[in-house]
Amino acid sequence: TAALANATYVERATQAPSGAAFPQLGTPTFLTDNADFYRIDTALRIPTLSATDWKLRIHGMVGNEVTLSFADLVKRPLVERTITLTCVSNPIGGNLISTADFIGVPLRDVLLEAGVKPGADQLFSTSADGWNTGTPTSVVMDPNRGALLAIGMNGEALPAEHGFPVRMVVPGLYGYVSGTKWLVDIEATTFANQDKQGYWLERGWSQLGPIKTMSRIDNPQGFATITADTVTVAGIAWAQHTGIAKVEVRADGGPWQPATLSDEVSVDAWRMWHTELALPPGSHDVEVRATDKSGYTQTDQQADVIPNGASGWPSVRFSVA
Repeated sequence: TAALANATYVERATQAPSGAAFPQLGTPTFLTDNADFYRIDTALRIPTLSATDWKLRIHGMVGNEVTLSFADLVKRPLVERTITLTCVSNPIGGNLISTADFIGVPLRDVLLEAGVKPGADQLFSTSADGWNTGTPTSVVMDPNRGALLAIGMNGEALPAEHGFPVRMVVPGLYGYVSGTKWLVDIEATTFANQDKQGYWLERGWSQLGPIKTMSRIDNPQGFATITADTVTVAGIAWAQHTGIAKVEVRADGGPWQPATLSDEVSVDAWRMWHTELALPPGSHDVEVRATDKSGYTQTDQQADVIPNGASGWPSVRFSVA
């Protein structure tokens, strides 16, 4: 944390405005506390690494092999970016999604120094505990993507369970193809290299892992009984690195109606939404769908989390008394 406080920042995260969330209506807070940030990984025991001893090796199809110490990283100007992460195994309506201000060094800059060679379409990264994955080089090298070698989270050093001292964060990609914690090695290679197939790729998950445009209903809870003239419906929507354009809600298969969106902080961060429904007494089913800034509307086609993330319209059933 001292290293973060004394570092030079070239970019700071946008301060979330008061209208970035509606917690009083049942949405999450805009930023997720580190202690509450979801955690999915294969580590049976959290690696205990020393920042003093940590090294990152960047090699393979590069012009200049690079080895960085933690001291090398924190000497560089840092950036802070607000990014929502979600797991590919998050089911419809699931809670494996969180948002934080991540602090780190642009990964693209380091790779430019290494000189990744043409044809190296995969960045094969490895954790201190041996876990590995492949990330599309084109995504990380996109100057507008903002991929990070993250060393901080919400103003603090990375918690051990989230990858201390350094992890990868790539906006818009599921973590199974990009979110290597306890990062120690990046090899520029190809997806055709059968010796470099990531942990989850070998287990039937897809290669590229872009995050799907999705939404969730947080309020009311399923099977709740509402005793009010109008029902407040609220939740979240996300389309990382594309941005949410609108959210629509409908009751009992009726017409879709627009919901009110929270202020946008970043296209890489979730947005909250809410609406009011006047419903007669009885049981009701409410559905939600999101549309992103590319014009794509969340599909109603149900899909399981394997191989590339769940899809479908979230719904909730409740009663009005």
